[in-house]
Amino acid sequence: MERRIHPIEAESFAILRSRIDLGHLPPLSRAVAERVIHSSADLDYAADLAIDDTAVKEAAQRLAEGAPIVTDVAMVASGITSRDCVCHIADPRADRLARTAGITRSAAAVRTAHAEVGPGAVWVVGCAPTALAEIIARRVEPALVVGLPVGFVGAAESKAELRASGLPQVSNVSEKGGSAVAAAAVNALLYGPVPD
Repeated sequence: MERRIHPIEAESFAILRSRIDLGHLPPLSRAVAERVIHSSADLDYAADLAIDDTAVKEAAQRLAEGAPIVTDVAMVASGITSRDCVCHIADPRADRLARTAGITRSAAAVRTAHAEVGPGAVWVVGCAPTALAEIIARRVEPALVVGLPVGFVGAAESKAELRASGLPQVSNVSEKGGSAVAAAAVNALLYGPVPD
């Protein structure tokens, strides 16, 4: 999807590129890394991100063909600016399932969303490590998993599990992450690279 680049955004990307060169990355991986860095103003993501180059290219194609996007929380969905997303975190079915199964609402939301969308979706986690763990455990047959939950409890561990799972993915090594960077990674796949 092409969109018009606002002059402030163009200037911001010019500043980013003057501070770090990501030209060694394939175009879509570079777009993901740049958007994540742009959304956080954190250059450390250049070394912290783990991007499956083949998977992001294939996921961008799947998204262009209409693959659904499933998010762990509404904040991630709000940041994905050109598409509607499936997000079951506030769904009463997920709440009931969480209480009856003794799991977090985030994990329950993954189960109810998976029942709705089936295989081939892009799954985006920016908040809840338990949602990411559920995606991995259920083997949801994703087009891509953007696993960037933030936090001191379980975030880094769940991302390590994602990287070890063999699922097509974008993640990072450290405890940082969050809704803004997760949404930015998906927006990069929807919009493509920002021109130099």
